[in-house]
Amino acid sequence: MMCFKDHMDRFILTDAQWAKMEPLCLGKKTDQGRSGKDNRLFIEAVLWRPMA
Repeated sequence: MMCFKDHMDRFILTDAQWAKMEPLCLGKKTDQGRSGKDNRLFIEAVLWRPMA
């Protein structure tokens, strides 16, 4: 099992890349209704998932 000292160690996207993508994601804090808890974590999970 891997142990990360800092959750940022596992990110694929750089902060600069995420800054460009973040405004395009649905479910921002300013949107009405319920939204995802952490859009970046969701995108990172999609990118990390190995292709079969």
